[in-house]
Amino acid sequence: QNSIRITMVNFNFFLIFATLAASGNAFLAPSAPVSRMARLFVEPESRETTSETQSTEEARANLEKAVMKTTAEPVTKNARGEMVSGAMSKALPFVAAPAYLDGSMPGDAGFDPLGFGKDKEGLTFMREAEIKHSRLAMLAVIGWPVAELLDRGLASSLNLPSLLTRTGMSPSILNGGLGKVNPFYWALCISIAALVEYDAGQMKENSKNYQPGDVGYDFLNLMPADAAAAKDRRTSELKHGRIAMLAVVGYAAQEALFGVPVTEETPFFFHPIGF
Repeated sequence: QNSIRITMVNFNFFLIFATLAASGNAFLAPSAPVSRMARLFVEPESRETTSETQSTEEARANLEKAVMKTTAEPVTKNARGEMVSGAMSKALPFVAAPAYLDGSMPGDAGFDPLGFGKDKEGLTFMREAEIKHSRLAMLAVIGWPVAELLDRGLASSLNLPSLLTRTGMSPSILNGGLGKVNPFYWALCISIAALVEYDAGQMKENSKNYQPGDVGYDFLNLMPADAAAAKDRRTSELKHGRIAMLAVVGYAAQEALFGVPVTEETPFFFHPIGF
């Protein structure tokens, strides 16, 4: 059991460092090296061969040839008959990226080994599901330890029963204790979720430039107007969400295995903040 504890601590260290790395990337301006493709439009390589009398068809043919030299290999089929591009996956550099993961979608690293997004509709559905789970996980990864740190003190000051388990763990499916939660809370959660789903459906139907996960909530105008900067912002959200999903799984597994609150199992992550 000690070896399992060490493994869980190492896992928590990994999540902390990964979160810091993702947070740093979220605030750094993305590098923008000038590619050969960009130079085709601003500094043609062979101006002498391009005359003013060149036809539109010839210019288009020359551009297509240049694009073929600067982009990945043509789309082909792998041994399983799946369409793959010549470009290698960023997540798995030894595997060709699926053809439908062309880098246009935020957070796309060419990783879909089970082929969940073989068509545009399926890919959009999976991305929306990922964003929803990411946002819930980012809330849970904060709410879980904060509840363990503050619930008993707040409940005592308000003369209310604590919702934590006997050992001080947050209520969950594995920990138990969900039955003590007021049904009004669940009704409120369901109502908010229904409202968000309705707004998301309206955005999908009425927005010409709909992006998966866009509910139209940007009260502080944090989303940049520039398309490239907006893509970077969405990528940052996905990175943080993916790390949060791993962290919540770590919380649940650690408390289910040891029966100790995560704030006590790894106190150096939570108690130095003054609680």
